[in-house]
Amino acid sequence: MPRIAIAVNDFDHAVATFRDKLGMPVVDLSPESVDTLGAKLAMCIPDEGSNIEIMSPGDPGTALSQSLQKFIDRRGEGHFALMLEAADPDAEAKELIERGLNVLPRMDGAGGRDVHPNSTHGVLIRIYPIDSYVGHDSDHQPGENPPALSGIKRVIIAVHDIEEAIDTYAVKFAIETSAAVSDLERGVRSAVCNPPTGGAIELVAVENPGRGFANMVEEFLNTRGEGLFALILHAPDVQQTTDVLTARGLNVDNVVGSAALMGIGRESMYGARFWIE
Repeated sequence: MPRIAIAVNDFDHAVATFRDKLGMPVVDLSPESVDTLGAKLAMCIPDEGSNIEIMSPGDPGTALSQSLQKFIDRRGEGHFALMLEAADPDAEAKELIERGLNVLPRMDGAGGRDVHPNSTHGVLIRIYPIDSYVGHDSDHQPGENPPALSGIKRVIIAVHDIEEAIDTYAVKFAIETSAAVSDLERGVRSAVCNPPTGGAIELVAVENPGRGFANMVEEFLNTRGEGLFALILHAPDVQQTTDVLTARGLNVDNVVGSAALMGIGRESMYGARFWIE
């Protein structure tokens, strides 16, 4: 899982937020990506976890730009896609189709294949070649007292039926996945998928809606349906990181139902739910 993408309207503002407020190294790929793909792209490349890809419509005449614009118009800014990698995306696509997944025809200009959210519990999954982003050096200097945030260590996907979700990710995608367990504190049943690289994928289904965390998941499912629910970053000292981010103008507070998690206000993060542990 090399990266998770978020879709934004104001590309430059988003790049500045991740670079200057979250203190992440960010590589602006837009000078080349608009010409080659039709969209503005930037890559946040912290030392650990999956990268964060910032995506924004660029050339309205291209397929990727149109896809991003339709997503933003329909659902608003926020979590857009989860990236996986395979040696040969087209060969992998054939296998995934045989396993019952709805793999779309290759998009014009795309380097890989997309799996439709209607077969992945609400998540657009993009299958790209291995090392699809080889990386560029960032000239970003963290400055004094950086937040020291990781990349995405865990992505939470909210689902209705945990066993069906496990079948999708463990069997159809063949990702190593744990059995479902009950988390009494959070009020959910969860299972963790571990791709070979990058962060983990946690599938969660509501078990006890009376718990604060489960109530949030239930509200999400009722209003938005299944899909990417939250992105988890790590920090060596959560309180110190919270203090730094607050001083930089971000609203950071405890996540309801999870005492160990701090959440950055979604209004500051383009509709995406970023949590720190």
